[in-house]
Amino acid sequence: MSFTAEVKEELAHVPPECSHCEKATLAALVRLEGTLFIRGQGHYRMEIATDSSSVARLVIRLLHALYNLKTELTIRRSVLHKTPNFLIEVPAQRGLAQALQDMGVLSDQGGLELGIHPDLVAKSCCAAAYLRGVFLGGGFVSNPKSDFHFEIIVENKALAEGIVALMADKGIQGKIMQRRNSYMVYLKSGAAILEFLAYTGAHRAALRMEEERVVKSVRNDVNRQINAELANQQKTTDAAIRQIIDIRTVLEEVELENLPEALQEYILLRAHFKEASLKELGEHADPPLSKSAVNHRMRRIEKMAEEIRAKGGGSGLSSRGDD
Repeated sequence: MSFTAEVKEELAHVPPECSHCEKATLAALVRLEGTLFIRGQGHYRMEIATDSSSVARLVIRLLHALYNLKTELTIRRSVLHKTPNFLIEVPAQRGLAQALQDMGVLSDQGGLELGIHPDLVAKSCCAAAYLRGVFLGGGFVSNPKSDFHFEIIVENKALAEGIVALMADKGIQGKIMQRRNSYMVYLKSGAAILEFLAYTGAHRAALRMEEERVVKSVRNDVNRQINAELANQQKTTDAAIRQIIDIRTVLEEVELENLPEALQEYILLRAHFKEASLKELGEHADPPLSKSAVNHRMRRIEKMAEEIRAKGGGSGLSSRGDD
């Protein structure tokens, strides 16, 4: 079962907080999954399609309980994907037009309502219930083990803007993108997706996602630390190579025993510990030297090597000024 299916399964069983919450959920589901057929003024029939058995049961239960409407269920199976699809037909009948108006599908004048009727989401719990129905109808959320992605496909811009406004009231920042003849409301940040799941009642899914967020955070921290250590190690190695080249340049011009004892000691330490940092070189000295002392000796060798190259001397191993 996909993570989206798990979220829908959980949301389909969230109990209402007030007597109007179920109407808000059903209204959103009808808006996103329903198709309305009009046969003359005041004569309607409706079809609602979903690939979730839990959502299908919820729609049928609410249509019966809230409006006492007759329904017919047909289970279809996709030849290509081998998955069932549930078609709920609401035939033309007395009370359907009034139910559609009550759910904010039809306006009081009989035309189609494009946005969200404010009466449906007047209370915070009903707003959460409406968003719950929106996700049940057209929502998708990626597996939290992969990149975070969340989207809801709706039919028109007014509905998309209404959904984004409901999210914004709870501090959830959604965005809208047009897709040909539809609109996508999407969330990109893991925090926003987590807030949506918790607000709409998908608490198990939210906990699972939070666990994955923690795992990702730890993994990223470890990777950053490893990368930093590797980068530092590479810098140390590169610096040691440059120092060895400088030492060779100096020794081609000056015998080791003719150099000051401090520089002799530094050269011998570098010869024995080719990849050590300056701090580590100092620790190997007898008696131990501070990093500052080793650095001072390294700078003296570096300066001598530069002067030799400037005069045209040296082995030419360095890429610095050896023309």
